[in-house]
Amino acid sequence: MEPRLFDLDLQLLADASLMIIAVFSLFLIASKLLFNPVRDVMQKRQDKIRGELDTAAKSMEDASALKADYENKLKDINKEAEEILSEARKKALVNGNRIVSEAKEEAAGIIQRAQAEAELERKKAMEDVKREMIVIASLMAGKVVSASIDTAIQDTLIDETLKEIGESTWLS
Repeated sequence: MEPRLFDLDLQLLADASLMIIAVFSLFLIASKLLFNPVRDVMQKRQDKIRGELDTAAKSMEDASALKADYENKLKDINKEAEEILSEARKKALVNGNRIVSEAKEEAAGIIQRAQAEAELERKKAMEDVKREMIVIASLMAGKVVSASIDTAIQDTLIDETLKEIGESTWLS
């Protein structure tokens, strides 16, 4: 017989089946020893990644909630700032009105003092006028005495002078 390239005999079938059983058993052993731990590691990694994605999503939700809260607080802060500025303006207006009223009171006091001083100056001037009149009267009396006028004329001159000066001048 002629040698064939591919002979399908019983030995080849036995070797092939033994080889298939060996490969299958090797696959089972490798699966048990290698593939299952790799699958477990892959499953753990997948669970870890899923957990991290869930945590990241939750963190994003928390961050957006915090952002919204801070934006609301910023709006409230702006409102508070406006209220504080309004309050400060009101206080400044009240303070300004108080200062103006105090200045008016002080001006009124100054005017009163000036009027009192003017009254004192007027009284002083009146006193000076009285003194001048007295000096004039005494000079006139001296002239009368020096002219040697009799007493009747002297009395008449003094009475006339006193009437001219006025009794209110001497009484005040």
